[in-house]
Amino acid sequence: MATYIIRRIIMAIPLLIGITIISFAIVKMAPGGPTAMMMDPNIKPENRVKFIQKYGLDQPVHIQYVKWLGNMAKGDFGTSLVRKGTPVSEMILNRLPNTLLLMVVSTLLAVVISIPFGIMSAARPYSKLDYSVTVTSFLGLATPNFWLGLILIMFMSVNLGWFPTGGTHTLNAPFSIWDRIHHLILPAFVLATADMAGLTRYTRTSMIEVIRQDYMRTARAKGFKESRVIYKHGLRNGLIPVITIFGLMLPTFIGGAVIVEQVFSWPGIGKLFFDSAFQRDYPVIMALTVISAVFVIIGNLIADILYAVFDPRIEY
Repeated sequence: MATYIIRRIIMAIPLLIGITIISFAIVKMAPGGPTAMMMDPNIKPENRVKFIQKYGLDQPVHIQYVKWLGNMAKGDFGTSLVRKGTPVSEMILNRLPNTLLLMVVSTLLAVVISIPFGIMSAARPYSKLDYSVTVTSFLGLATPNFWLGLILIMFMSVNLGWFPTGGTHTLNAPFSIWDRIHHLILPAFVLATADMAGLTRYTRTSMIEVIRQDYMRTARAKGFKESRVIYKHGLRNGLIPVITIFGLMLPTFIGGAVIVEQVFSWPGIGKLFFDSAFQRDYPVIMALTVISAVFVIIGNLIADILYAVFDPRIEY
């Protein structure tokens, strides 16, 4: 197992380099530039030239990329072009815990709700429960995150006053765990909705195939309770395809966090990425792109490891 993990990490290095090259090229080809968003249009030409030289924007593109990649390898993502030279690493570290908290809670929420409902739907196919779960899942897949977030804010926050409209905590209030949870409920639910619906459908499909297998009928013939047959004998095999989907869900959580954090004014790296993209803050955009790619690779690696945990027949 350890050798396999080391090999996967080594294989991820050229993949990350390729992602940085593509991302850097896309950012450079974007219309406008950092000077168009952060400098006074009436600024003197000599001051504009000094600014461009200060940040190395006058150098060839490949030289800029090589210097940035070398600094990134040392853990230096540079300084922000918009926020008065603030280190990018400092900006990310200040917001990363909020995004990780949102992603972890959303993931747990999606798994805890979707897998049991998928199993119940598979255990009673074509029943009222199955049709209800299916319709709800399709509605979840078809509903955009930003629209659902706005609707929940309108009814749950503005009209009913049950939840706050945004932020991570109440301003000028002492620290309270319940206050943090109160602010977390709506954005975590919205972020988990689409993946919750998809995971329910995949769990249902996988479990239906497993329930029809011969060893499941043998377990029932031995007199085991139906719940034991499903959860002990069928669930481990039924979760193998679901684990694959779960590993691919991480990019959607990262992409969805950009929209959800913007809607709920959640100060995470998703909102930071959204703001930096409009401000053409290249160092921040590139740093967040690399971090997102690392999260995706880690998610796929975790999925591969979970294969062996749920199915001992799999060897590395």
